[in-house]
Amino acid sequence: MFVQELVPLGSLWLSALVAVLPLATVLVLLGVVRMKAHLAAMIGLAVALLVAVLPFGMPLDQALSSGVQGAVFGLFPIMWIVLNALWIYRLTVRTGHFDVLRRSFGRVSDDPRIQALIIAFSFGALMEALAGFGAPVAICSVMLVALGFAPVKAAVVALVANTAPVAFGAMGTPVVTLAQVTGLPLDTVSSIVGRQTPLLALVVPLLLVFIVDGRRGLRETWLPALCCGVAFGVVQFLASNYVSAQLADIGAALAGAAALVLLPASRRPAKEEVRTAVLTGARTEVLDRPEERGEIFKAYVPYGLIIVIFSIGQLPPVKKLLDSATWKFDWPLLNVANAGGKPVSANTFSLPILNTGGTLVLVAGVLTAIVLRISASATLTEWLATVRELRFAILTVTSVLALAYVLNLSGQATTIGYLIAGAGAGLAFLSPVLGWFGVAVTGSDTSANALFGALQVTAAGQAGLPADLLAAANSSGGVLGKMISPQNLTIACAAANLNGEEGNLLRKVLPWSIGLLLVMCLIVVGQSTPVLSWMLP
Repeated sequence: MFVQELVPLGSLWLSALVAVLPLATVLVLLGVVRMKAHLAAMIGLAVALLVAVLPFGMPLDQALSSGVQGAVFGLFPIMWIVLNALWIYRLTVRTGHFDVLRRSFGRVSDDPRIQALIIAFSFGALMEALAGFGAPVAICSVMLVALGFAPVKAAVVALVANTAPVAFGAMGTPVVTLAQVTGLPLDTVSSIVGRQTPLLALVVPLLLVFIVDGRRGLRETWLPALCCGVAFGVVQFLASNYVSAQLADIGAALAGAAALVLLPASRRPAKEEVRTAVLTGARTEVLDRPEERGEIFKAYVPYGLIIVIFSIGQLPPVKKLLDSATWKFDWPLLNVANAGGKPVSANTFSLPILNTGGTLVLVAGVLTAIVLRISASATLTEWLATVRELRFAILTVTSVLALAYVLNLSGQATTIGYLIAGAGAGLAFLSPVLGWFGVAVTGSDTSANALFGALQVTAAGQAGLPADLLAAANSSGGVLGKMISPQNLTIACAAANLNGEEGNLLRKVLPWSIGLLLVMCLIVVGQSTPVLSWMLP
């Protein structure tokens, strides 16, 4: 058995300095050298293995085994969810039903400020729920440009909107990963995150109408924006606390869109000066093409199927049946104990074959192909094309998860956590910043949770703060780093045809990112004290 050593070099500062080398390597390669993410992650993994084996004394076979376990978890269930969700999107594009969906959004209102809320906030949240990993920014940027938005404004709106849903994106993958790496119950993590990010949902729609049309936009459309945010936030809170983390964003996105559709103020024709001031791009003519009701229905079928299938999967008899297909086994060549001599949970690995978001989405995809009358060969072709499209993302995520597992199981993350714990009560303020920094660098709340989740729990224990609160704060603070991550900025520029404009976009979204981060830090500080502790479950 390998027992983790917290101070292998005799000094906590020196041990933590060595332990941070793998993370520092990734950050420097990404942020300074601007190396591709998958290459930076693999190099960081190699450094993590060296540090684990040499100064921290982890046997080589166990270090390699821990990295393989992380990579397997990165493949299944994480990328399994993303792969099948993006596959469904590709099926709708192939049949033309995605264009039908886009045009149906455009008909709800001709007001560009309302269109920004429907597409960037509500539909973007739905895409985040299904795919994540940059898909919402890319798709929404293209749709806004098609509606006539200037490319820069379309990209900024898409980036800022991609915040509130991120923690529960890709069928709850970030919070599922957070629960996995911290050992905390998923229900607990989901509940607390669901009492933090809904507060962002109240603010973000108001920011979007301000970004689109300044003070006039805020003055004239504050009511639809607020109603959209309230509907989104309430449903996200209810779903994450009482239904399912996987369904939180789907329900919230549909609720936000429904609030806009049903509110009379959203359907008022926009003044011509508003349209002239905002829609500086060329407006596509396909928005006026009539659709049969049946085609519109089919365009919404994939998302309805996902909701129905996930809802059925939560029924106690069905959930029990699905859980019976879970494979639990002792992970080969891994026998790790923490500094206190207690075996860690990672020694045993659980592989949920059926009761996992990716498999349920796969079922929804097959049913979607049947409803949309896509041949089996075309369906398989699109699935394989999705695998090819995601090949570098798959490599990046598996490498980052392997790195995270090596850090956690070798004791490196624990050592860093002990040092950070010196911040004491100030840790409550810093915990969202750590998550924000992680997402800003990796472009993924999932990756940031994998890297820093266990560290937050360790530091919380040393500082006498609730471990579940700080773990949740890592994810909630992380969502605000998404808009400034190089990965997302590049995706936005590519989608909006803004080659080389990443720096310009960064300057435009950075103030919003930092401002919202400050709000989240204050929320977490309040929740760690009697001031807002009543908000916690």
